[in-house]
Amino acid sequence: MALIVQKYGGTSVGSVERIKNVARRVIKWADAGHQVVVVVSAMSGETNRLIALAREIQPEPDPRELDVVAATGEQVTIGLLAMALKSLGRDARSYTGFQVGVHTDSAFTKARIESIDEQRMRADLELGRVVVVAGFQGMDAQGNITTLGRGGSDTSGVALAAALGADECQIYTDVDGVYTTDPRVVPEASKLPSITFEEMLEMASLGSKVLQIRSVEFAGKYRVRLRVLSSLTPWDLPLEDEMRSGTLITFEEDQNMERAVVSGIAFARDEAKITVVGVPDRPGIAYQILSAVGQANIEVDMIVQNQSVDGFTDFSFTVGRSEYARALGILKNEVQGHIGAREVLGDPKACKVSIVGVGMRSHAGIASTMFRTLSEEGINIQMISTSEIKVSVLIDEKYLELAVRALHRAFDLDDPAAG
Repeated sequence: MALIVQKYGGTSVGSVERIKNVARRVIKWADAGHQVVVVVSAMSGETNRLIALAREIQPEPDPRELDVVAATGEQVTIGLLAMALKSLGRDARSYTGFQVGVHTDSAFTKARIESIDEQRMRADLELGRVVVVAGFQGMDAQGNITTLGRGGSDTSGVALAAALGADECQIYTDVDGVYTTDPRVVPEASKLPSITFEEMLEMASLGSKVLQIRSVEFAGKYRVRLRVLSSLTPWDLPLEDEMRSGTLITFEEDQNMERAVVSGIAFARDEAKITVVGVPDRPGIAYQILSAVGQANIEVDMIVQNQSVDGFTDFSFTVGRSEYARALGILKNEVQGHIGAREVLGDPKACKVSIVGVGMRSHAGIASTMFRTLSEEGINIQMISTSEIKVSVLIDEKYLELAVRALHRAFDLDDPAAG
């Protein structure tokens, strides 16, 4: 018998019929002898509806009160799912995040989990109940309702699995696993039966939307075994077939992974590049430029500083496209005058394409293959960043899909056997 935590996203519980199918799937696992804790999101579109209502009252909603409103979406889902389980003969009990003891800091709308009191869940599991918990939410030290930000239900699921010492955390979503790249861009993309946490963390941070990066970070920190599965497969699929249908995220690099030099291609469309031209090349310049942006809570990604010429250099970096105008304004108004730069230039139509794979550690020439492939397609590289298991390039947005398809072929990911 194993202790399993299952998390179902908004699409998976988007209608009454889908909630009933989730109940049937959960009972299948419970009938096989497993203890099951289920974490659910609000029904698809419900959180957006609630936030829109709040903004009709207050264009910039008070964060504490917004969390009170937003947390109600999951409360509806847990009640409905518990009812569905009971109607099918399985005892169940639902809990909001604060009822079950998910303690967070007080950063409303983007709180972080600090601790979880798992005793109430354990008592119910020992009685043979299915425990249904609202994701995305918790309670701070003052007893205020808090929410964890977008994608917080994934983090809730992983955190509960860590607190309970669960054998596995299963993330059910509307895709059936992790693919070598987005099948909407490359129809030949293949599903990966397994992937390491390092690779998944890089893929999530570089644009892959299958798992939220915070949940992957949490799983890596507490060594929680993860599996990505589809809630849209038939609920009565045999357990063995269901396990094989998804992607297992592991800490071990098995032989198949070692043979795969590149496991996947990730991309982010919403990048923008800013270049500060003619910067005096002296100690502290990079700090002066980036601190002004950092103080505005704008995240910086790729950074390049050119070689000094006659005591001046150019300094380039990328930000999210939604922050581009604000970052550009800050630099033009403040940095340009303070440090004597010649001008500040921007390009809001950039994108980032990355190759990821643990096999890159033991294989030479991966970067050169990537650069040659892009060159043959006539794609110019604007910026480059690397780590042990990834190479990222910034290119013009109009070449994104061409670049992804070409790299997918170049690293033999079109071959189904490559997955």
